[in-house]
Amino acid sequence: MTLAARLQAGEVLAMPALVTHARRGDLRHSFRTHADHVLLAPEHVRPPRLMRHNRFGLISFHDSDHGGLRGSGTGAPWALAQLAAAGLAPRRGMVLALLTQPRFLGYWFNPVSFWMLIEDDALIAVIAEVNNTFGQRHSYLLAQPDLAPINAESALTARKVFHVSPFQDVAGKYQFRFALHPDRIAIRIDQMDGTGGINTAMTGPLIPLTNRAVLATVFSRPGGALRVIAQIYWHALRLKLKGAAYRRRPEPPDQEITR
Repeated sequence: MTLAARLQAGEVLAMPALVTHARRGDLRHSFRTHADHVLLAPEHVRPPRLMRHNRFGLISFHDSDHGGLRGSGTGAPWALAQLAAAGLAPRRGMVLALLTQPRFLGYWFNPVSFWMLIEDDALIAVIAEVNNTFGQRHSYLLAQPDLAPINAESALTARKVFHVSPFQDVAGKYQFRFALHPDRIAIRIDQMDGTGGINTAMTGPLIPLTNRAVLATVFSRPGGALRVIAQIYWHALRLKLKGAAYRRRPEPPDQEITR
């Protein structure tokens, strides 16, 4: 069964991801961590008992956490509308999936989630949904110019227009690379602004999310999204102590998505 068919059947896949982050240039800073993601098709999802859908649970997925204005998202319908506006309306054999970190005991924060348009085992388009710690969100629509499948050699670029870190200017561009396999995902994001830039990567296997897998994750890496936000503030403190200059937050883009 293809990855698209598995997701259409309601299966939820866990992705225990290794995340690496390295700041280049005069002020260097790097770290490695693990973050637990899920890959699911929101319109078809049938989660295991220990993962709730639009309800409080040990871990949970809420449609309103994604798609459009942060805090009042509309989930998959928003992403489908954005894809259709770009000439990427799903056809037979395609599924819209979301790679994201679920809520932990009701708490939610995701630095970036990825809407993925998948055909069989091929990746056709991606919407990178970026959140900052100031309650804002902006998304980037990524696809090949000829809408050919995206593979590990595909370099997809987008101009940076959204404030993410108070220690970076809103300048330069992103280069995204995706390698989607039936049993594994690898993503690399290089931010280039002429000052050294930042390299971020996340890789991990895709495995069925069972009740046992949920418990194993909770006990091995407790906290989920709480753990992620704590790490963000810890590394921000370390950057400040290293002498990183603080930038005031500019106004976000008028539009929700950059194509």
